[in-house]
Amino acid sequence: MRWRRAKPGDAPAPQRSTRGRMIIAALAGAASVFSFAPFGWWPLQIACLALLFYQALRSATPKAGALVGWAFGFGWCLANTHWLVVALNRFGGLPLPLAVAAIALLAVAMGTYAAMAMYSALWLRKRWLLPLPAANLLMLPAMWALFEWVRGWLFTGFPWAAAGYAHNDAPLGGYAAIAGVYGVSWLAALCAGALLLAAHRTRWFALGGLAAVMGLGIGLRYVDWTHPVGEPISVRLLQGNTPLQQKFDARHTEATLNKYRDTITAEAADLIATPETAIMLFQHQLPPDYLPSLGQFAKRSRSHLVLGIPLMDSPTRYSNSVIGLPPESGLPTYRYDKHHLVPFGEFIPTGFRWFTDMMHIPLGDQTPGKALQAAFQVKSQRVLPNICYENLFGEEIAANLANDPKPATLLLNVSELAWYGESIAIPHHLQISQMRTLETGRPMLGATNSGATVVIDSHGKVTAALPYYQAGVLKASVRGMAGDTPYIVLGNRLFLALAALAVAGAWLWARKNANKRSTNPD
Repeated sequence: MRWRRAKPGDAPAPQRSTRGRMIIAALAGAASVFSFAPFGWWPLQIACLALLFYQALRSATPKAGALVGWAFGFGWCLANTHWLVVALNRFGGLPLPLAVAAIALLAVAMGTYAAMAMYSALWLRKRWLLPLPAANLLMLPAMWALFEWVRGWLFTGFPWAAAGYAHNDAPLGGYAAIAGVYGVSWLAALCAGALLLAAHRTRWFALGGLAAVMGLGIGLRYVDWTHPVGEPISVRLLQGNTPLQQKFDARHTEATLNKYRDTITAEAADLIATPETAIMLFQHQLPPDYLPSLGQFAKRSRSHLVLGIPLMDSPTRYSNSVIGLPPESGLPTYRYDKHHLVPFGEFIPTGFRWFTDMMHIPLGDQTPGKALQAAFQVKSQRVLPNICYENLFGEEIAANLANDPKPATLLLNVSELAWYGESIAIPHHLQISQMRTLETGRPMLGATNSGATVVIDSHGKVTAALPYYQAGVLKASVRGMAGDTPYIVLGNRLFLALAALAVAGAWLWARKNANKRSTNPD
């Protein structure tokens, strides 16, 4: 379909109802799931965003466009987070109808961000009388990415399935070290707007710009923002594949603890890491010889141990943590406490205790750690942990690297993803880890209970991995990286500045058009 001005005598264009546009948008949002891992059809995401923009622009009013945006966001969230039903129902004990209703309500809430993005873009377009190219190339992409960024921090944030994650292995992934995941989201939306102009008279300008953005992204993938430092270290990453029904069952506690102790002490390595809460008891609940025996192994073998364990500081204060046992002392002298907690799973939002009381999730009301925490020294490398959900907040990891006088050279994610069964949650989480390596130029190690237990290099490539849902130990040699990417230095500020410039450019474009109309009224 060619977009052109209507001429006298033309038949009126058929108008699809707002409800029809909402259905199309919801289906497009749901289809976006195939752009993420494990499918990886990243061009589909650009096409889905282009369809959203088209349906929103063809809406009669900004309010109707907001409904279209909401439907897209609803479908997007529902398709990409449906696996949360497993955690709520199978492991949380919430009846299936209530679990499904809870996820649907989450999708309803998340859809409001896309609704606000479309409403803002269309309201400004109407107020400023923006021409179509300005709306597609400047206003719509900027508003889409800005409200994705808002979704990443408002009410503690829920940035799962941000558009940028689909592009780790795509041309746009080259921009991650400069502008982070939200900058990549903005560029994906910009490409969608350019694609939508393929039938407009400005198509050659738009498609040329799209090709330039993609080409530069490919070139940026070959830029080394960081450099190797120190000597490689040997690592052993443990994947216990302990069923959650057993993990927190007192009848299986002794067997689970012994399994991890035996696996840890089976072989030396410079760094040995367990998954999140692999040791599921507080320190005072453990057998008296448990940690001392691991400490003796660390001293004897010259191994550094990182153990996932909950820590209790008082009867009312406990945290999801890792402890580090260096070989010099064999004592747990290093501690990292999870800072960014999961709503409803690790902390209870005000007014929602009635909801969490319906579930039976252990360790459900935790104390957060400090925003900035030191890395763990392992020979010539410095290892910065993050725990499961924290992996989604790249700006916080970048801030830790930027503000630490001795910044980490390696990242380590320890996770427990068995909560979500055999679903797309694990490949999604792996894709998030890959984005963190692109943003920071640091390799990342992943130690998880059921997968993905991996080694990812500083260019986002998985260099070693264990099969999902199988117990095993991943052995590898890893060398850290030092130096700052632009994203470490600037965080999201560069993306926000670019998005603001895009909005300002749209306003200037509108002013220029208004001046032309005033000087050439005919």
